[in-house]
Amino acid sequence: MDDAIAACRILVVDDTDFNRTLIGALLTEAGFQNIAYAKDGFDALAQIAAAAPDLLILDIMMPGMDGFEVCRRLRADHAYADLPVLVQTALSSSDDRNRAFAAGTTDLISKPLDRTELVARVRIHLQNRVLIRDLQTYRARVEGELAMARSMYDHLLPSAALCAALTDSAGVTLRSHTALSSDLGGDLWGVLPLAGGRFGLFLLDMAGRGVSAALNAFRMHTLIHELAPQLGERPGAFLTELNERAVCLLELGQHATVIYGVVDGAAERFTYAAAAAAPPVLVPPGNAALVFGEGAGQPVGIAAGARYEEQSLPFPPGSALVLHSTAVLEALGGGRGGFAALLRSAAVQTAMADGDDGGNGSGGGNAFTAVTAALAAAQGDVPLDDHTLVWIGRGGAL
Repeated sequence: MDDAIAACRILVVDDTDFNRTLIGALLTEAGFQNIAYAKDGFDALAQIAAAAPDLLILDIMMPGMDGFEVCRRLRADHAYADLPVLVQTALSSSDDRNRAFAAGTTDLISKPLDRTELVARVRIHLQNRVLIRDLQTYRARVEGELAMARSMYDHLLPSAALCAALTDSAGVTLRSHTALSSDLGGDLWGVLPLAGGRFGLFLLDMAGRGVSAALNAFRMHTLIHELAPQLGERPGAFLTELNERAVCLLELGQHATVIYGVVDGAAERFTYAAAAAAPPVLVPPGNAALVFGEGAGQPVGIAAGARYEEQSLPFPPGSALVLHSTAVLEALGGGRGGFAALLRSAAVQTAMADGDDGGNGSGGGNAFTAVTAALAAAQGDVPLDDHTLVWIGRGGAL
């Protein structure tokens, strides 16, 4: 017998001394090592409250408080909702048996007791109990790891103070929308302040989901910040070197889509390189057509030697630059059509034209709100994948 099953605590409840002794002897002979006894229902409930057993063997017909009432009281307490209760009974009618199950009985065993049946039923219920307990322990550990990863994720995102500083130095308003899936994924974005009021902006999405994807995203975040001082001004060289480092860092089959670019307000340009990332989008003022960038390129981490070409988009005052994960496109029907329709919607265009965002420039407040509200409706309460959207607005008043 498995040690974990043999060590499970069994509480035998019977008002007859002989029956308690007999059951205990049969179980001990079968290898069960942790057996306790209660002489009636009141004693049983007191012992359960002091130390919950893994299995209750309960006589149904007892004076004072019968087994039916013991079951009802246990099932009324959420702490004992899944405690297996094996009722020993001489009741033979279907009505009596149905009454026992209605009260919360897990299983029945008939009197007079049969040793083979008793041991078999006890073993199978304890096997299930141990399995459920192991699954609960595993789930608690995974939830703890997810909570820790989410906390780490929050600390790596740009702070409100950094975003406010960029408003002053670069003349932009930076906003973001993130929606994490229940099992956490590998989306991450950030900014790298550069000289002359410029800044680098990256958005990466690790392949896969869960804690492993999140941890790989954190490792990539570290690499990006290591490369920033030397290559932050040159997006193509930046991604090329990031790929070389990622190939050595990540295990086979792990990779990331990345876009990295430099926002230069004075030059009114966004210069960037992409590694299989969703293309950036420029939302111009007025009714001008949307401008989609390029998102081609090999994901980083697949193979050494890849080269990433620099592209650029205009970024005039009054416009907004939008970076997003591919999950955003998928939430809106796939491809760029649904996203384009959202960005050209009346709510977004009106906000862009009004330039009303509480004094922070480019109409980005209301336009960003309209976009993220539509995304939230499309994603549902629990997204199947992480969603990230970064909105950079330029206002003529800034």
